[in-house]
Amino acid sequence: MSMDKLKYFLFGEPFRTSQEHHERLDKVRGLAIFASDPISSNAYATEAIMSVLIVLGTQALGLTWTIAIGIAVLVLIVVFSYIQTILHYPDGGGAYTVAKDNLGVTPSLLAAAALLTDYILTVSVSVSAGIRALTSAFPEFHDYRVVLALLAVIFLTWMNLRGVRESGTVFAIPTYAFVGGVLVVILIGLTRYYGLFGLPELTPEVHPIPPDHVVTSVAYVWLILRAFAAGCTALTGIEAISNGVGAFKRPESRNAAETMVVMGVIAMALFLGISFLATHLGLIPSHSDSILSQLARTITGTGFMYYWVQFFTMLILILAANTGFQDFPRLASFLAKDGFMPRWMTNRGDRLVFNGGIIVLAVIASLLIVVFRADEIAMLPLYALGVMLSFTLSQAGMVRLMGKIGKLKPGEPLKTLATTVHHESGWLWKRLVNILGSFVTGIVFIVLVATKFLEGAWVIALAIPLFVWLFRSIRRHYDHVAEALRTRYLDESSLLQLSDVVILPMGDVHRGTLRALQYAKRIATNVRAVCVITSEEQKERLLRRWKRFPKTTEGVELILLKYDYRDVLEPLIDYIETVNNEEFPHQLTSVVIPEFVTESYFTQILHNQTANLLRTRLRHYKDIVMIDIPIHISAYEIRESDLDDIGGQYTTEIVTDK
Repeated sequence: MSMDKLKYFLFGEPFRTSQEHHERLDKVRGLAIFASDPISSNAYATEAIMSVLIVLGTQALGLTWTIAIGIAVLVLIVVFSYIQTILHYPDGGGAYTVAKDNLGVTPSLLAAAALLTDYILTVSVSVSAGIRALTSAFPEFHDYRVVLALLAVIFLTWMNLRGVRESGTVFAIPTYAFVGGVLVVILIGLTRYYGLFGLPELTPEVHPIPPDHVVTSVAYVWLILRAFAAGCTALTGIEAISNGVGAFKRPESRNAAETMVVMGVIAMALFLGISFLATHLGLIPSHSDSILSQLARTITGTGFMYYWVQFFTMLILILAANTGFQDFPRLASFLAKDGFMPRWMTNRGDRLVFNGGIIVLAVIASLLIVVFRADEIAMLPLYALGVMLSFTLSQAGMVRLMGKIGKLKPGEPLKTLATTVHHESGWLWKRLVNILGSFVTGIVFIVLVATKFLEGAWVIALAIPLFVWLFRSIRRHYDHVAEALRTRYLDESSLLQLSDVVILPMGDVHRGTLRALQYAKRIATNVRAVCVITSEEQKERLLRRWKRFPKTTEGVELILLKYDYRDVLEPLIDYIETVNNEEFPHQLTSVVIPEFVTESYFTQILHNQTANLLRTRLRHYKDIVMIDIPIHISAYEIRESDLDDIGGQYTTEIVTDK
């Protein structure tokens, strides 16, 4: 099977560029792809709060419900702010675009760095949490959690490389099955808790656990703040839709905004329901059994419904990583377009997705999974830090945008870097909501840094500025390249002229070298075939074969370099340097090398790699041009007439057989 057929089998036939609109998402698939992260975070957000409060004893777990209400209010504010972002920035880009348009380059890069780190952690944390849900139901798989997590990442990578629409179709079923299953558990739980419809009432379990130690009032407030910050993992992924507006069907902004509203309602219904029941049923966090698992077992027993919730919890936690797979490549493409990431991240693959970003994300996330042994609890201190910073910057940017809108007269347009805005009624109260949201998320960000710094958040606090430094370094490189290539003040007389000499390194006289000689004679009159001689036997054989082809070798100067060592590159490069620097200074020297192209990649490595080393050594010379002449080694017999064919394919790959 050829490589192309294998690729098509694994990833599907290529899409035409004109098919892009057909591959966009409707709201049902869009919710499954972009909302799976905030919806799935309900599987561990409540538990994250309780894991901090348990230090104060079981009596303190009653605060979980109060903290959950505060987080839910914060979610509503952030959702409203991002709906405004979607409507005003329909091309996508989220916090990065808003900050670039209203706050400047550095804040936009901070937002981008924060989001990229968050998307990486989204993949590693979500997959690890999904595997934990599996091992909670089937403890015998616990020792294989790292392998299972890596297999899940490979599966997600494969699905995303197949295209957005196809992955959305596959991921929709687990997302809606999880939402339906947990909602059923919550409804049954509330019904039984309040003794409605004659169902047996739930009796709260009592497992008194004393505080670890007596805490002061200051320490008490500190732990409450830590619990609130831990629960803010429920906010992760909310911004995803604003980054991927362009993935929705037309009208993009309206469909994305409506999906955002539905996502907020579903996510908060699940979060508040789980938090209320977990608090009032006396559940206690455990390393071996998740709160959601305990909740489903307490309410429905260990029958069908329990395993339904556990199975689809595992799936949605794993598939929640798909939010990262959707938004990391998109955000990276925005940065690459502006010159802050490698240009190849703007390229779409055969299935109209950003292959480069998908693969980079998969590799980094897999490394984190291996380092942290697929333990999402250990990674949670790193989580939510970046997303809170991006929330703060995004809403601060919207505050400034609404200020610009408020100064406009009705009907007056204002062209900004990324959009055109007009006067809006109600701009003042929208601005006030954004101010409140920016202030609250900014406070939460500070709390997260302060409470989780020593637990590992220092890694993200260090990684974000390092990302910004990397972005600026890449941009400086592209600016330098652009300056080197610009022609505005170019004097044509300063251009290097092509010298009338061609050097052809060779190890023997064969079809490849003879074909290369024919080509060299077409482009220059001064052709020099250079061979490094390490023995008299080699010299005699070479001269004997050289004389067999007088028509091809006529007019070609044969240079034999005698050498008593094994590294044949040294004398060859010395000769090329001498010709280039002394005989033809300030001119371009051409080096023509025949290239063997074998039947497969495996057989390619069976040949000497001397030319690969030669290419590496010569590529740093600014006035040496390398030209490859391929000769394809195939199963059929090569005819003598092929020597007269000097056309064909020319690449930058150099392979010669000594």
